[in-house]
Amino acid sequence: MRKKIEILCVAMLLSVITVLAQDQNREVSKRGTTAAPFLSIAQGARALGMGGAFVAVANDPSAMYWNPAGITDIEGIGFIVDHTTWIADINYEFIGATVALGNYGALGVNITASNIGEMKVTTVDQQEGTGEIFGVTDMAVGLSYGLKLTDAFAIGFNPKFVYQRIWKMSANAFALDMGIKYRTPFEGVTLGMSISNFGTKMQMEGNNAIVSYDPDPEGSGNNGRIPANLSTDEWELPLNFRVGIGYNIPLGGLGKMVLALDAMHPSDNYESVNIGGEYVFDDFIYLRGGMKSLFQKDSEETYTFGFGIKQFLIGNLQFSVDYAWQEFNRLKNAQKFSFGINF
Repeated sequence: MRKKIEILCVAMLLSVITVLAQDQNREVSKRGTTAAPFLSIAQGARALGMGGAFVAVANDPSAMYWNPAGITDIEGIGFIVDHTTWIADINYEFIGATVALGNYGALGVNITASNIGEMKVTTVDQQEGTGEIFGVTDMAVGLSYGLKLTDAFAIGFNPKFVYQRIWKMSANAFALDMGIKYRTPFEGVTLGMSISNFGTKMQMEGNNAIVSYDPDPEGSGNNGRIPANLSTDEWELPLNFRVGIGYNIPLGGLGKMVLALDAMHPSDNYESVNIGGEYVFDDFIYLRGGMKSLFQKDSEETYTFGFGIKQFLIGNLQFSVDYAWQEFNRLKNAQKFSFGINF
């Protein structure tokens, strides 16, 4: 039975690789054609420091973003708070918690939210502001579940609610993330696959779409201020297929090294590859580096680096602090800070 499940796992991975190999020569990247682009922002400073090559490595609470199957590798209770300093002075917060349920798998909950700040309402005639202000909100709330079907094979799911608002308009959607992790018979080698943001479409609706309409502007005596609603289109979520490999290399008294590679097939961009690595000394000091969006046409993303520390406090209470920095060619560089607790 175990052998059949492992074969099924490999078959699923090969199927995704086939999808990745298709349509490689498309001329249109479809950038900017999906809703909720914040769902594509990497979560977890450790993962970003490794260049976003994390689908086969994922073994901390940020796995709920990268590969929900990874939460089965977290012992006890895990907790993470992640802060992202993004471009255009936008900040994002990610909070996640997981709990191991023994033979029943693992359960997790996660929240992603924006911190954009309020802005002035301006018009062509009132470019300094009308006196009104408006806000923008991005938010996703997910509930994860992972289960080890064998000692080597785990599967996970992360259904979530997605919400966006700008001034008096809002939209929502439901989506599902799915993933698998497979520890191969080769020492230290793990395979991973995930599908992110498979869900319903989003359509902005609200009072800002209400306008006054004159059905006969050339005529006289008619009502020239009939209330009407502007039609808004429905937009897909940024669907993303990831398949990756991770390799743990023991270095004896010098610590250990983790190397990883991810291939990605997003619905709103060209295919690309992320590579990264992590050096661990004494399970205390962590040094990381990576490259994002390799082979992607006109990519602004390049290299990343990061570091972290992990330390036991009392008994099995363990805390970690991580930092990551991401280079953008012409845009403001991104920074990420994470704080984690495990007990």
